Amino acid sequence: MKHIKIKIKGKVQGVFFRASTKAVADQMGVKGFVKNEKDGSVYVEAEADEITLDVFKEWCNEGPEKSKVENVEIIEGELKNYRNFDVVKKVASI
Repeated sequence: MKHIKIKIKGKVQGVFFRASTKAVADQMGVKGFVKNEKDGSVYVEAEADEITLDVFKEWCNEGPEKSKVENVEIIEGELKNYRNFDVVKKVASI
């Protein structure tokens, strides 16, 4: 099992990127989460075996039909043993 952090830039918000990412992750057995960032990017943390993550990373470089991915940054991280793949909604500010 490996853990990666992915930052995806381009036209990636308002194009069902998070929902599509969850659908792909669930289909592939990838665990983690996806969320929109204030800077307009999408942030993903993903855990799976290396081969599965390679295919998942390829999908992140394409994204859903209406998206336009311009840049993808991937950093390896420490395993967190996620149980599911979740879409993180906006966090309410206090």
